Amino acid sequence: MWRRIIWNEEIGGNVEHIDDHGLTVEDIEHVLAHCESEGVSHSSGQPCVFGYTPEGVYIIVVYEVVDEDRIYPVTAYEVPEP
Repeated sequence: MWRRIIWNEEIGGNVEHIDDHGLTVEDIEHVLAHCESEGVSHSSGQPCVFGYTPEGVYIIVVYEVVDEDRIYPVTAYEVPEP
C-alpha cells in the first residue's frame, strides 16, 4: 500500500487542479485516509476512492499509482452521495 502522496504546486499541477474544483490538499488527504469505498474511474481507468471531506462533502479522488509507495492525485470533485 502507498505511503506518500505526491503534490505538484506548480501552475497546472494537481494542487491547482483540485483547487479549481473548490477542494484543498487537506480534503484530498482526509478522503484518501478515510475513504468510504474504492473503485476505478469510468473515464480514465485510474483507481479512485470516494469519501467525505471534513466539511461533509462527498467527493471522488482519482489517482495514479506511481509505485508501491507513492500515488499522484490526478483530480477530485464533488459527486452525488450513493
